[in-house]
Amino acid sequence: MSSLPNPPQREAIRYLDGPLLVLAGAGSGKTRVITQKIAYLIEECGFSPSNIAAITFTNKAAKEMQERVGQLLKAKPSGLTVSTFHSLGVRILREDAKELGYKPRFSIFDANDCFAIVSDLAGSTDKATIRRLQSVISGWKNALISPIDALNGVRNETEMLAARAYASYSARLKAYQAVDFDDLIALPVALFEAHPAVLGKWQNRLRYLLVDEYQDTNACQYALLKLLAGPRAAFTAVGDDDQAIYGWRGADIENLRGLPRDYPNLKLIKLEQNYRSTVRILKAANALIAHNEKLFDKKLWSDIGHGDPITVTVCKDNEKEAESVVMKLQAHRFEHRGTFADYAVLYRGNFQARALEQHLRDQRVPYLLSGGQSFFDKSEIKDITAYLRLLANNDDDPAFIRAVTTPRRGVGGTTLEALGAYAGQRHLSLFAAAFEEGFAHRVQARQLAPLLEFCEFINRLEYRATREPVEPVMDDLLTAIGYEAWLHDEDDKRIALARWENVLELTKWLVAKGEEDGKSLIELTQTIALINLLDKQDGGGRPDAVQLSTLHAAKGLEFKHVFLIGVEEGMLPHRESQDADKIEEERRLMYVGITRAQRSLHLSYCEKRKQGRELIPCEASRFIAEMGKDDLRFSGGKTDSAPDKAGGAARLSAMKAMLAGNPGAPREKLDSAEKPI
Repeated sequence: MSSLPNPPQREAIRYLDGPLLVLAGAGSGKTRVITQKIAYLIEECGFSPSNIAAITFTNKAAKEMQERVGQLLKAKPSGLTVSTFHSLGVRILREDAKELGYKPRFSIFDANDCFAIVSDLAGSTDKATIRRLQSVISGWKNALISPIDALNGVRNETEMLAARAYASYSARLKAYQAVDFDDLIALPVALFEAHPAVLGKWQNRLRYLLVDEYQDTNACQYALLKLLAGPRAAFTAVGDDDQAIYGWRGADIENLRGLPRDYPNLKLIKLEQNYRSTVRILKAANALIAHNEKLFDKKLWSDIGHGDPITVTVCKDNEKEAESVVMKLQAHRFEHRGTFADYAVLYRGNFQARALEQHLRDQRVPYLLSGGQSFFDKSEIKDITAYLRLLANNDDDPAFIRAVTTPRRGVGGTTLEALGAYAGQRHLSLFAAAFEEGFAHRVQARQLAPLLEFCEFINRLEYRATREPVEPVMDDLLTAIGYEAWLHDEDDKRIALARWENVLELTKWLVAKGEEDGKSLIELTQTIALINLLDKQDGGGRPDAVQLSTLHAAKGLEFKHVFLIGVEEGMLPHRESQDADKIEEERRLMYVGITRAQRSLHLSYCEKRKQGRELIPCEASRFIAEMGKDDLRFSGGKTDSAPDKAGGAARLSAMKAMLAGNPGAPREKLDSAEKPI
């Protein structure tokens, strides 16, 4: 991108006469508009950094924005808020949750912490059922639907089960002095609506709001933004209705339609110049998305050059598709002297990656798989680290609840609820409250005994963990809680063994690390927390590897060359998304995939797809035809799949020979009309 903003970008940066919606097409420089507007507000308009909040959806986006603002400003912007919605919610609640009856050090439960509560309340141990109930309850919270309204509006058996659990679930979280992920937005909304003075304080503190990826907001997030913006309505919302792909998790594109209704003086600025992709790629993207009903008309354009035609390869089945993609990717890389990191293979569902991984490994092609589970995110590792966290900090309430219930130690939900309520009234941790005389009078002796036994066990272990080597303490911990036997009770033999192996791997790592660094088990627990934190953040330099990713996870990224696989009816669009509104979201998902590509785009689909032991006939996705035929080049299929494979192999051999003979060959062939940016 050029060093100076283009005219619409400049207008968006300088506009301060009221609420502003910046409709930013893919690759049109939206992050640049937000960061330069922050710099403009501070350096040209006299805003204090502490009065500005930029709100994003991911920690990665917030970090990138913070860094770019730092590069633009002469002085470090002290007090500037650049955070996710949820981080802002935490900040508001830490300061003012007492108004809702929470202590400032309330606990934040993740989905796994909440799983046990929902399971207990629903009287079910079926994991798929519990996850479904969690999803339904989350949807209600994000749509600001109360437990009573949820119960009155149930449409099926799953919703009935979820509605019955919903009220008790909220009450139990409150009793534990805990909130879940959805509460981090819903509770600030409830706080602001019930306490105008608190709302006024935050409106005065955050005097200008900038919101990224506005099309991804849900009803709850929109309510929070409207409350914070207040009558002043000093905000810039940046979004793209053509990239709204998160309806399945509660995002509501209606929030874009609602802006002009809620703010009649809303200014609209469109960013249509794309700095990423060739003309051919954008032409196909525009033709596709034109089949959706438009909230706002816009058309992406580019002056990068015409570029290569888009290839569409018809494959015999999914195994041949994976083989073809890996072969073509290698041939293309040799021909253009590129790196592996120039390439991405995108797909609708994670399961599509399996065959690809096999062929990439066979060909020794390095790859990265997005969304893979971290070792420290595995449930058995989180179970054991809950005990370690509790040894390191007795006030860690989520760790307390996970440890006392995994494996069960005779302490039931009723006892924990009573403990949570007492701890909340006394502003104590659950661990400390268990030892109080006042709590002993609230429960029966048979309820209190196993609870105190557990707490005394933790105290004994904590004493040893600061003084003894890691190995005997870990061995005694695992033996005392009977974790291996419990795993075998929970899962079938094969899964239980694999999970126990992971626990042993953790133990081995802790022992080695303790000896190597001369650290106690307590000190190592802090190391685990840090590793887990860093594991979830993107590290420094990206390795030279092909990126495999779902279309949802690829949003916001870009690659020189993109292979988009499985472009079939039933796959993309998904077979469960045949309603008109869902087809539109699937089309937007395809649009996101197309617009990830900078220089070349390669589509493929199968004539048959293996499902179990059967080969199911497939047909090309309607989206391929909707892209227009002018810039698409078809190959493969029944008529010429064999020659295509032979031709690809021959091309790969020719490229290798060419490179061996001419190391100075050009890195990448560009269309004569192309010019690098």
